[in-house]
Amino acid sequence: MTIKPLAYALLATSVLTACSMTPVQQKPVANEPIVYTEPDLSPPFYALNPFNYDQPPVFELELKKASAQPVNKLEVTDPANPSKKLILDSNKLIIPTIDNNQRAMKYAVLAGENEIDITAIDDFLQMVEGKARHYPPQFTDRQERKGFESKLREVSTQLDQLAAHPNASFDILIRAFKASVLGRNLDLGSSYTTKSLGYAQRILKINKEDPEANLWFGFSLSEGGGQKEAQPYLDKAIKLNVQEAYLSSANNYISMEQKKNAIQTLKNYKVKYPSEAEVADRLIQEIEKQGRYNVWQIMKNPAQAQ
Repeated sequence: MTIKPLAYALLATSVLTACSMTPVQQKPVANEPIVYTEPDLSPPFYALNPFNYDQPPVFELELKKASAQPVNKLEVTDPANPSKKLILDSNKLIIPTIDNNQRAMKYAVLAGENEIDITAIDDFLQMVEGKARHYPPQFTDRQERKGFESKLREVSTQLDQLAAHPNASFDILIRAFKASVLGRNLDLGSSYTTKSLGYAQRILKINKEDPEANLWFGFSLSEGGGQKEAQPYLDKAIKLNVQEAYLSSANNYISMEQKKNAIQTLKNYKVKYPSEAEVADRLIQEIEKQGRYNVWQIMKNPAQAQ
């Protein structure tokens, strides 16, 4: 057999190289796991408890109540591995999914029939509220907003499926409503506006006196262009002692170019909540000078102006 010169040369070179290569001692690589740490969320823009700015968020208050309740531990099969068992030893936030026209939060390690563990959903909705309860939403990080939008679509779809039941519980409807308003504020599509109106009507048909429903329906109508229709709901929320209803009402009056009513509402706010006097006075001053067109508008602090 004849080997062509080029092929032979390549073969010879590879053999010589292999024979003359000096072994290289490699340092062992530590087999350490790569740990990915998610970046911290930026601080919320809106107060996390619209009922009372001095109180912790409602979600955190519910968690405290859950932790204070006795725990009935339960052994269950691990859904990820049927051959293993899990011990459930911490209370979760549980709500009924159907046939209940009142708020009916309970605390247990596991949801029962026609119930759902709402802990993770409430946690997420609270985070979105801090950024997007009002329009326009307040994000400083584009990627953070995209993450919220993606997760909100998922959560809203889950709540929509539960709310589709004709006897969906009040607890399910109020969360589906809030998720829809947040979706509208995040510009996820016109369907979120349509859904929010439908949920609001169902909720108020069940309970016209619910403070949260009146606040959310009021400001969502106002920020969607229905200022005249919004005012009665905001007035009712004020009567029901919802702190943020004052600011939403003042914002609504500004939108209707009723400056005197906006200023009077802020004066009433200052009387009701003395700790907010500085905020109210600044808003009044900026409204009088016609420099403010929205309560939630970010304006530079005059003390920091250059």
